[in-house]
Amino acid sequence: MNSTRCPRCHNELDEGPIMYRCASCRRAVFAADLENEFVPRQPVAA
Repeated sequence: MNSTRCPRCHNELDEGPIMYRCASCRRAVFAADLENEFVPRQPVAA
């Protein structure tokens, strides 16, 4: 099972499966928004 990561601080999210929470930055993220808010750690070369 893949762990779900926070889009802001990249720490592992807990709870779920509809709403996740980040214990580090205290952000709440809906599962439907994870793909839309994902920010890669390193830019991909075009």
